[in-house]
Amino acid sequence: MSNPHLEAASSLYDDAAALLSDLIAFPSTVGNEGPAMRYMHERMREVADEVEFVEVTEAIKDDPDYSYPVVTQYGDRPNVRAVRKGTGGGKSVILNTHLDVVPPSSGHVDPFNARHEDGIIYGRGACDAKGQATTIWLLFRLLDALDIQLAGDLIAHIVIEEEIGGNGSVRMARYGDTADACVVLEPTNFVLLPQVRGAVWFDATVYGQAGHSGMPGGTVSALLKAIDIVRIFTEYHDRILAESRGKYPLFDQFENPMPLTVGQLEAGDWPAQAPRRANLKGVLGLLPDRTKEQVMAEMEAAVRDSGDPWLADEKNFEIEFTYRHDANVIEPDHPLVLALQDAARTVGRDGDVSAMTASCDAWLYNNQLEIPTVVFGPGTLGVAHSDREQIPVQEMLDAAAALATFMDGFCR
Repeated sequence: MSNPHLEAASSLYDDAAALLSDLIAFPSTVGNEGPAMRYMHERMREVADEVEFVEVTEAIKDDPDYSYPVVTQYGDRPNVRAVRKGTGGGKSVILNTHLDVVPPSSGHVDPFNARHEDGIIYGRGACDAKGQATTIWLLFRLLDALDIQLAGDLIAHIVIEEEIGGNGSVRMARYGDTADACVVLEPTNFVLLPQVRGAVWFDATVYGQAGHSGMPGGTVSALLKAIDIVRIFTEYHDRILAESRGKYPLFDQFENPMPLTVGQLEAGDWPAQAPRRANLKGVLGLLPDRTKEQVMAEMEAAVRDSGDPWLADEKNFEIEFTYRHDANVIEPDHPLVLALQDAARTVGRDGDVSAMTASCDAWLYNNQLEIPTVVFGPGTLGVAHSDREQIPVQEMLDAAAALATFMDGFCR
């Protein structure tokens, strides 16, 4: 079955490749998104009825959902909000994606110089998530090209700081937009993800009693205590994962849908000295049967109640949580899922439905704004954050056509 939206999208190939290449050229790591946002603002003005900057100020740091694993300053790094006005009376949709990118990978050659080979664009942010922002632009352009008049509004939120916890989307969640559905664009390889795990990032410090290696009875190694904490966190992870089984079939298909990752452990000043201080940082995923507040409290309690009197003492162990997301869930047979699935199939995609074992900004729309939300987009997460990051141009065209098909039916 032919899809007129897909046929029209094919004529936008060169425009899609050019826009994404331009976006990749901006090194929009956290704190440096301003130029990319200003460029996207100008490009959205070509295709949207309303376009505005939504400033993110220092006041965001007072929001209870503010995340801060990277210290940043605000000002001159706005979000972009773009609207295609409906004729009235129909359902509205919010699209969300981000322009911040992670720093270049080790050995990544010319990460901000897009390379276009055999229909594929390579470069930092190609799929995560500048290819998604390009898809949004293509969608607006496609609706104009086909003269599709939606009854409901189409609203795009293009944000900063998704990679460090979603502070840009926190700002948009406070903006006041409402809608009947939200699609968060991330590289899902066209798989629909109506259920997304949450996460908490932790920064834990343990203090010991420093001393000479020849006096083991008079020392307490903070490093060894930190290793004990890793074991305690691992046991806690295993317990709550087991308790979740059978509650959420989309997550049950994965061996470990909520991994514990300890990414940093620092301790010591000298090889022959028991270190006084050790610091460990990492992230623990969480599933919908627990809130982020429960997990944070239980992680600390697991250490305090481990039976180790040294760790039970408040002066010897402290923990801070810097990135805090709840999981979010709508059912696989929700009308939003079924409508988007049908649209994906019209462009030749399978429309599979699964759960997301990473976290993203979807929970702010789904849980806090009570807007049914699905994560969906072109590209694959398997190459994101790597020196092989890439996206096929045709996938962006297919995604724009699928979204146009979805909007054409849903926003009535």
